[in-house]
Amino acid sequence: MLDDLNELKTFRAILAEGSLSAAARRLGVTLAVVSKRLATLEDRAGVRLIHRTTRALSPTEEGARLLIDVERALEAIEAGEEQLASGRVEPSGTLRVSAPIAFGRRCVAPVLAQLAARHARLGVALELDDRVVDLVGEGFDVAIRIGAPADSSAMMRKLADNRRILVAAPAYLDRAGRPVTPEEAAGHAFLRYGRGSDPWRLRGPDGATASLGAAARLRVDDGDVVHDWALAGLGIMLKSEVDVAQDLATGRLTRVLPCWDGGDAPILALYPSARHVPLKTRVLLDALAAHLATLMAGESRQPAAPLPPLDVL
Repeated sequence: MLDDLNELKTFRAILAEGSLSAAARRLGVTLAVVSKRLATLEDRAGVRLIHRTTRALSPTEEGARLLIDVERALEAIEAGEEQLASGRVEPSGTLRVSAPIAFGRRCVAPVLAQLAARHARLGVALELDDRVVDLVGEGFDVAIRIGAPADSSAMMRKLADNRRILVAAPAYLDRAGRPVTPEEAAGHAFLRYGRGSDPWRLRGPDGATASLGAAARLRVDDGDVVHDWALAGLGIMLKSEVDVAQDLATGRLTRVLPCWDGGDAPILALYPSARHVPLKTRVLLDALAAHLATLMAGESRQPAAPLPPLDVL
């Protein structure tokens, strides 16, 4: 087992340093030892893991996939060793997170900042992107989704209930009128995110449904810009309730057709399937759930709610 760990540490060091000799210096061993460990690891894997040229080293496709698992495994082992040495259980290592752009800026980034300030050995790598990422293939610890994914083999935790709702600035509604039925709303100015042109599907009281032909007066591929346009009184937008919770609490925005909504869109956290969820992941999920609960209750006036006590179960 010890030899296996040394081979994995050597593999990581070679790719981090860019050469076998630099890895040998970093590990405090000879170049021959580094070469032998790499050869043994490749023999056991049955594939070449590193492309070697006279100028540079780079991982093969198989090596790049292995490196993700190696980094996670060694990170967990090193964290455990630190905890044994210090007698404390503390999240450590780099927490790699993917989140939608607008939601990530507004809700995820502030929580991660608090976690980093609270836990000195915890690093953060946040990627804001509206695409669906490959958790394992791209090396993410957590991916935040709004709305249930069509299919996923990952573990999933619901962080908060959420709906898509129609909202507008009071100034716009004072000027354009306050519709009380979907039919009355049809003549209003709509603000849309993305390229979609499908009608907004609404659900109402007692199972009623309606289709709102929402041809956009203004359209943009950035959710924050749509939000800004709504705040500026330019029209009605269909937005996740979590995104506008503070605006509703302060009166900057108000519900349109409050008995109708655009359906459920729960806030979900996906993470790689594993028997043991790393402490850094559990700490993030607990912190996000606590922050979202405060936000949805309309009580938050700060970028992020206070973090919950550290749970070390």
